[in-house]
Amino acid sequence: MEANGLAYLPAGEARLLRHLDDMFERWGIGVGAEPVIGAPLLPVAKLAKLDYYQNFPHQALVVNALDLQRRPQGQDACAIEAFPPEQLQSAEIALPSATCYAVYLGMEGTSLPGNTLITLVGRCFRREERYTGLRRLLGFHMREIVALGEQEFVEEHIDRFSSRILQFAEALDLPLRKEAATDPFFDGEGPRALLQRIAPVKYEFLAGDLAIASVNKHRNFFGERCDIQLADSGRPVFTSCVAFGLERWLAVLHDRYGDWAAADEAVAKADRALASAATTEGTSHAV
Repeated sequence: MEANGLAYLPAGEARLLRHLDDMFERWGIGVGAEPVIGAPLLPVAKLAKLDYYQNFPHQALVVNALDLQRRPQGQDACAIEAFPPEQLQSAEIALPSATCYAVYLGMEGTSLPGNTLITLVGRCFRREERYTGLRRLLGFHMREIVALGEQEFVEEHIDRFSSRILQFAEALDLPLRKEAATDPFFDGEGPRALLQRIAPVKYEFLAGDLAIASVNKHRNFFGERCDIQLADSGRPVFTSCVAFGLERWLAVLHDRYGDWAAADEAVAKADRALASAATTEGTSHAV
């Protein structure tokens, strides 16, 4: 583990991360989500249209190429630690802080035939005051399950997965609490922000002081900004998402179980318990 927030995951950690991600993806597919692959990087200009740099100025991580005309000459290539700004081209590509941005920008200007669920995993990047093991990283994996459609549909999506996350934590014997949090998608001074304070739109699931999952309602913000509409009505879609910070799950599971193999077995056992409970509930409803 490096102090710069960039982690290498050996076999035990990597195996558990894949196990968790496969399970969360299956949760989404089980309710009708289509797996997709989002762009790994996003245009600065596109994120700007989403108020990203107004609401997240501290997360303005960008990529720019070396200016070949101004690159260092006669310097030991092995001794380079950083490139000064004057040796770089302009930065037009951004490192995203959440996976779902790739969905809204990828679907920009489209019409949906009806309520839609999508799931994807991506690399996300966040600047932190300090980096602490797997708990807080500069670069990490985030699995999301995204809902687009009518308001009632996207709100039911949040309710369904809020319950499932808490049930999974209970099956893991992992203390987890749900708390309202600030929604970064809305201007802190605008009418949306006032509505948010009256009716919270973002909740985090915390293990101790660490948020390892969240549910987020965006109302029709992304539908309007990205011109994503419902075909039958022509109205902008409402959206919501469920997000899992995978390395953060690794950190709290290792703290809880003491080693990677025990944590992996606990996840498998809890997964089976939830599947069995769902089958039993479905059978009882059928009767």
